[in-house]
Amino acid sequence: MATASERITVLVTRAEKKRIAKLAKKAGVSRGEFMRRAALSYCPPFEEAMLDQMLVLMNNSTSKASAAIDHTLAFVEASNRRIAEMEGGVSGQPDRR
Repeated sequence: MATASERITVLVTRAEKKRIAKLAKKAGVSRGEFMRRAALSYCPPFEEAMLDQMLVLMNNSTSKASAAIDHTLAFVEASNRRIAEMEGGVSGQPDRR
């Protein structure tokens, strides 16, 4: 990891400074490291909206894929029954003579 060499001055209230110090201590890192991690992990609201939209699309495609699998399994089952009937079996299993 590169050594930090640039400074960013951030104004906070006394209460915020105490809270940041407490949270940093609890995390076992310096205030500066805590602030760096917090700033770099921040996800702007527009990214949240984009992630929400991606989840909707993923859920829709999962539902469609599941329906397609169900349809295919039903088709294969019907096909197996037809084959069994053509081969003279009634159990759904091909006759193994």
